[in-house]
Amino acid sequence: MGTARSQTHSFGQTEINWDKLDKTKFYVLGAGIFTGVTVALYPVSLVKTRLQVATMETVERSAFSVIRSILRTDGVPGLYRGFGTVITGAIPARIIFLTALETTKVAVFRSVEPFKLSEPTQAAIANGIAGMAASLCSQAVFVPIDVVSQRLMVQGYSGHATYNGGFDVVRKVLKSDGIRGLYRGFGLSVMTYSPSSAVWWASYGSSQRVIWRLLGHDSVHEKSAPPSQWTIVSVQAAGGIFAGATASCITTPFDTIKTRLQVMGHENRHTVRQVVKGLIADDGWKGLYRGLGPRFFSMSAWGTSMILAYEYLKRLCMKDE
Repeated sequence: MGTARSQTHSFGQTEINWDKLDKTKFYVLGAGIFTGVTVALYPVSLVKTRLQVATMETVERSAFSVIRSILRTDGVPGLYRGFGTVITGAIPARIIFLTALETTKVAVFRSVEPFKLSEPTQAAIANGIAGMAASLCSQAVFVPIDVVSQRLMVQGYSGHATYNGGFDVVRKVLKSDGIRGLYRGFGLSVMTYSPSSAVWWASYGSSQRVIWRLLGHDSVHEKSAPPSQWTIVSVQAAGGIFAGATASCITTPFDTIKTRLQVMGHENRHTVRQVVKGLIADDGWKGLYRGLGPRFFSMSAWGTSMILAYEYLKRLCMKDE
């Protein structure tokens, strides 16, 4: 490897580093691009959340039955319950996340360079630490948004309360639990999203380099022709799918427990231990993997869409040399 400033010269400059970006353009265009991705994939998150809070008495216990029920009662708008809340909080949370991700990645690359590790290992460490740091920084904004949106997602489902929009959720949560109520499941969110983010970015960074090496674009073949734009996009998509699959399999139990804690009303408050016991009593140990299918699909689809949008955004925002 060269310097941290040119982390991937051996891959025909397929990565664009933080110091090469027009930051204003990056944030403005990024808000629009990631809003579009969220619109496309939000229904998958809603279905996953409903499956995770389903009880033994719930009739709809598969993804298709949940979708059918929503469309039957609320039509397509029902698939976007809580969307306004999510999109309002997602923009500042995403800005915090991406800034922390990129700056931490550059710093860690510089720190590990003296150890002369292989490129996949170096990328896994730098991307993994950066992903975890970015997730930790964005949780302060993301968790209250998560609490509000998830309550809206499951309102009226399996005995859950109904609300008159996001502000009504906030008012009722503050009234019953105070500010702590908006941070219900914060510890589990950190335990879920920070390792998930670390695994996702580490898997993405290392798998890309392994794929590039298999295609003959590594430091041993530096003089080979640079890859085409289609090849670059295909490798990034493959890395996104692999990263999403890996992260979803590892972190789904934490996500299921966290979701249940966040949607419970004041009168039904349970501890983590009680939630785990209830899930196991209902479905055995597989109860901890409630919603794995939609989460697997969501993380793979979201990961692939997000990384392609993210890499495209960076190409759009490169400073003129």
